[in-house]
Amino acid sequence: MSDVDIDKAIATAVKTGKVYFGANFAIQSAKTGRAKMIIIASNCPKEIRSDLEYYCKISKVPLIVYKGSSTDLAMVCGKPFVISALTIREPGDSEILRLVETAETEAESGGGSE
Repeated sequence: MSDVDIDKAIATAVKTGKVYFGANFAIQSAKTGRAKMIIIASNCPKEIRSDLEYYCKISKVPLIVYKGSSTDLAMVCGKPFVISALTIREPGDSEILRLVETAETEAESGGGSE
């Protein structure tokens, strides 16, 4: 799974699905298990990141750490403000859930197509 694939999948989810921005919404969605996936920026504050890791683990919600900063994540989403966390409730036409499942399967099998 390349960075370009992830960027395209995030942008598509923002355009066609139900995506919400903000750490507070992400934490609430992780607590209730209503999120399909949560993505956080690499520079997300430690307290928020640890809360999200905990709640995502107990709710079995996939948590992805985006390789770029909150500014990079905002650019991918086409927003004029920084985004430390985003919640995907419905992916729309995006294949982000499938991309992540494929990457996890490849990591577990120790393989990859590279």
